[in-house]
Amino acid sequence: MIHNKTTIDFAPIQGYTDAIYRTTHNRIFGGINNYYTPFIRIENGEIRRKDIRDILPENNLDISLIPQIIFKNIEEFDILVKQISNYGYNKIDLNICCPFPMQTNRGRGSALLSNPEIFSNILKHTESYPEIKFSLKMRLGLSSPSEIINLIPIINSTYLSHITIHPRIATQQHKGELNLSVLKLFLNECKHKVIYNGDISCIDDIKLINQQFSNISEIMIGRGLLSRPSLANEYATDNICNDTELLQKIMLMHSEIYNYYCQTLQGENQILMKIKTFWEYLEPTISRKIYKQIKKSINIRKYEQ
Repeated sequence: MIHNKTTIDFAPIQGYTDAIYRTTHNRIFGGINNYYTPFIRIENGEIRRKDIRDILPENNLDISLIPQIIFKNIEEFDILVKQISNYGYNKIDLNICCPFPMQTNRGRGSALLSNPEIFSNILKHTESYPEIKFSLKMRLGLSSPSEIINLIPIINSTYLSHITIHPRIATQQHKGELNLSVLKLFLNECKHKVIYNGDISCIDDIKLINQQFSNISEIMIGRGLLSRPSLANEYATDNICNDTELLQKIMLMHSEIYNYYCQTLQGENQILMKIKTFWEYLEPTISRKIYKQIKKSINIRKYEQ
């Protein structure tokens, strides 16, 4: 990684950036400082088995991985932190960001931004785990950007390794204007290192954030990397992939992930459901026509054609 450049993290994206995707991306494309796991949560009083499999160190070789957790109270927080730290992790990211009603209606993700009491209690509770470096991934609020401003005193009074900010409120999900003026306000008041996240899809977008916010030294990219897996490496090395090279690397990455799913998943439907998501953000690279054919594949033979 070139020394004086902004470092790039790979955002956690539910259903896409699992362990096989992360390790294959790192080997074929690289350029990533930290990979984050899609949020790990409690189901029926315990962590889902597939979430545990996804963070096992042997499934995440040669990458810097930060597990991310989502929770609604201290009880869930404790179960998650204790079990994850058992696997040797000393960095954990707290999801105060997820905008989807399925989570926010249960008091998780961005819902905590509108609940200062629980938010404050959880941040204070992180001090019970001095061996772990906690970070936050946040939005500006659940329904109002003033929510994050009100939380600054609590945030500043807690030891955190960093905060990742997506400058929208939850009700916007991934649409509408980014609120960079509130982000600027937050940056002026916040004592912690801040990582920027949101709507980065090319090198010019990275440069623009660098120009606008001199105090941001790290950027987290999600959908932009799913649609151009080479983006972080291109930025780091100033070496842009041509279309042929990019497609070759995407095919190589696909081949490894597809073979892994064929070996580990049961039945054609399960394999097809999982592998089709690989192409969802790559439609501009492979053409709409081919993407439609992939989506319509009803069996493995059709898909492989």
